[in-house]
Amino acid sequence: MTDRDDVALVGFAELSATAVRARLLAAHDRFWDVDTRPLHHPVWFDQFGGFGALARSADGEDVGYVLGVVTADRLAYLHLLAVRDDRRRTGLGRRLVRWFDDLALATGARVVQAVTRPEDTAAVAFHTALGASAHLAPDRAGPGEDRLVLTRTLAR
Repeated sequence: MTDRDDVALVGFAELSATAVRARLLAAHDRFWDVDTRPLHHPVWFDQFGGFGALARSADGEDVGYVLGVVTADRLAYLHLLAVRDDRRRTGLGRRLVRWFDDLALATGARVVQAVTRPEDTAAVAFHTALGASAHLAPDRAGPGEDRLVLTRTLAR
């Protein structure tokens, strides 16, 4: 069974932002190997919820999500992309990114960026496989907290 057969992508705008955020935080460790709870600020679900999507299995389980935004200067920022541990390597991450890319293009974005820790080799490999280039941003997350900025062009 592939994820396409039993997973629907639903925009956060169609859901209860508070309830979705609570469920995702409760299941945090199924999605993340490091603590990303502080990155799940309510603004990403409420004010920017129109740019986010939840992947739900046929039996109603949350199995992935994407959070992002398109800025006024047409930069699409992919804030968080998560696939539950038992659904990785099924193409679900690419589906979520494609959903976000389509929305970003429709709102005028031409470039998408994501930011990650340099040691997150899985995220770097995923984004570079999608065509992103990476550059090191020293101290981006504070003194001694370097990040990689992954940038790719959106194509129509």
